[in-house]
Order: sequence, then C-alpha cells, then structure tokens
Amino acid sequence: MASLQHIARAVARPALCAMRGTTASRNYSAAASNGYQFELTDTQKEYQELARKFTAEEIIPKAAELDISGEYPWDILKKAWELGLLNNHIPADIGGMELNVFDGCLIAEEFAYGCTGVKTAIEASGLGQTPVLIAGNKEQQKKYLGRLLEEPLVAAYGVTEPGAGSDVAGIKTRAEKKGDEYIINGQKMWITNGGVANWYFVLARTNPDPKAPAGKAFTGFIVDANTPGVTPGRKEKNMGQRCSDTRGITFEDVRVPKENVLLGEGAGFKIAMATFDKTRPPVAAGAVGLAQRCLDEAMKYSLERKAFGVPIFNHQAVAFMLADMAIGIETSRLAWMRAAWASDKGLPVAYYASIAKALAADVANKCATDAVQIFGGNGFNSDYPVEKLMRDAKIFQIYEGTAQIQRLIVSRNLLAKATGKA
Repeated sequence: MASLQHIARAVARPALCAMRGTTASRNYSAAASNGYQFELTDTQKEYQELARKFTAEEIIPKAAELDISGEYPWDILKKAWELGLLNNHIPADIGGMELNVFDGCLIAEEFAYGCTGVKTAIEASGLGQTPVLIAGNKEQQKKYLGRLLEEPLVAAYGVTEPGAGSDVAGIKTRAEKKGDEYIINGQKMWITNGGVANWYFVLARTNPDPKAPAGKAFTGFIVDANTPGVTPGRKEKNMGQRCSDTRGITFEDVRVPKENVLLGEGAGFKIAMATFDKTRPPVAAGAVGLAQRCLDEAMKYSLERKAFGVPIFNHQAVAFMLADMAIGIETSRLAWMRAAWASDKGLPVAYYASIAKALAADVANKCATDAVQIFGGNGFNSDYPVEKLMRDAKIFQIYEGTAQIQRLIVSRNLLAKATGKA
C-alpha cells in the first residue's frame, strides 16, 4: 500500500487544483445513473484508504489517552486538515474539494472506527458548516467556509437549548432587529465544539408571536465566536466521547450584522431541518464505524480466549452473537449508503436518513453491549477497548435527533404515503 504521504498527494489537499470541478470530485453520480452500485470508484477507494490509514496511525494510538484526559484532539485535527480530510464538502470555487455526502460518510466511518470522540469533533464542524453550504450566499461562503480552508479552524452548530433538544421549534433564544443589526439573547446547550469553534450557526426566534408557525418564526445566523456577549460555559463531563468539546453557550446582547443572516429572516427552521437531511447519514456512518470496531475487537478476543479447552468462538453461543453483530453492521452500512445516495441525487431523504440513523445507532449499542459480554469481566475493565466503545455508543441514540424522533419522522412519512399526502 502506498504511504500516507503518497496517498495525500494523490487525493487530498495538494491535489485540489487537479480535482476541482471534475467528475472525480463528485465521483460516483454517473455510475449511479444506472441504478444502485455496490462497488466504490477508484477515487472513493483512495479516500477510504487514506482515512483508514490515518485512523490507524493517528487516532487509534491516542484514543485511550484522549478518553482519560478529555483534551480536545487539536493535534489530530491539524494533521487531518493538512491531508485534506477536513472541510471536504466546501465548494470547489472557494477552494474546497466539494465532495458529496456519500464520500463524507466513507471518511466518517473510518474515523469513527478509531474513536467516535475524534470523529464527532470533526463531524460537528461539518454540521456547523452545512447551513452555510445549503443557504449561504457566495460572500458568506467565501468569508466563513474559506476561513476554514486557510487554517485549521472548526465551526459549531448552535440550535439545542436547555429546554429544547429534539423539539427544535421550542427554542427560546431571541434575535431582535435594530437598524442594520440583530441583537441575540439566549442560551444554547450541548453544543459540540462550543468552546473551540471559530464561528457558530445560531438559530434564534425573530418573530415574537408564540403562535407563529415554526417555518416563519426562526432565523439562522452566522456568529463569530469572538463577538462580545458570546460566553461559552464549562466543558461538560460526558459518559463517552470525552475528547469532544461539548458546552453551553450564553448570548447576551450579541450584535450580529444583517449580512450574517442566512437566506432571509424566517428561513432558519427550514435551514436547520435541511441540514439534518445531510448530516444524519454521516452520523449513521459513524455508528457503523463504532459497531465494526466492536465486532473486530470481539472477534479477535474470541479466537484468543479459551473456555473448556477451546477458543470461545467455537461455542455457538458466542459465534451467534458475532454473527448477529455482522448482520446488523452490514444492514446499517447499506442504510447509510441508501440515505447518502438519495441526498446526493437530490431526492427526498428525511425518511431514509432517519431510518439509517435510528438503525445504525441501535446496532452500535447492541454491538457494544455484546462485545463487552464476549470479553466477560475484561470487557467491564477500562484496560480493554470495548468498555470505551460501550460508553461512546450511547450518544448515537441521542444527538442529532433521538431514536424516538427518528421513528416519529419515519412514521409520519409512512402516514403521508398511506394517505396520499407524500
């Protein structure tokens, strides 16, 4: 296999000039025109191999230490930035690679295999960028997305609040227009990259009427992190994914110029929902990466650990657990691929994205639990990797819409189809 440096020169940042605007940068859309394809293009294989090698060399060796220290993985992010593994959805005319959702998912799955805390730190920046990608004008994109290409900076997505998680329409943060500015007051919570981001996407209510429909009541803003009145809280101590930076953020009389409004006043809720259609497949891919790591660790252990004179894999009770893990992983991977494919084709994707996110999250948690069980007492000990995997897995059923919210979206789609209102 070619060295990491050789692959980077071929497909990452140094090769951007050759790839911008080419078919390769958008890759498999032409192949997909004839229906589903179950083979990656050569370009996609190189993206995947680059991310896989980076994970093996830079993420896995440091994952346990980062879990203990809780330090933000700046060194890893900077190296990933140098290789072009960050910000890869940014448009080519700004200087990015303009990769599609599918290719981003390929990379996300590999990162998550190494550590989902690191993967979440990286993916959260993509989450923060997505509203600007789908709704920002060229000036906004050049200023804020271009900034991320110039140096290793990250963004954040500021929607969740202490009293409003999955219920996005329930947010209380307000923005009042005064002249050519908006004054933002409120509090956000559980904001990934909250203490390290260079800028935030912030959703705030601009229509004071409590009866105003969500589709017209909220506005999306780009807010520089160093704006006076923006105050990140303490870093939260979470059960898993501990190197991810998660905080509350207070906005007190924060002045934001009208030029930082995305799309227009009242368009914020639609932007936030459209963002999830593009970011839930990568979350699902991350859950698959964690589940695959669980299977690989459990499989290796089952061939080394002996009970009753034979490797425990030889016992059907263990072998069947591993088989069920493989079944869940393969179907979850197909689910994120289906959702990413639909997104890249410009098809309605909420239904498929929610299925992928819900299934992959549940499978990741089941695989983590079963991996700990196969390790037995050792699995309950932090000296073995599956203990961390089990803690890291839980958040996949919570962030970017809980498992219950995903089922609500799926069921509403089923009802719409059944009643002819789809």
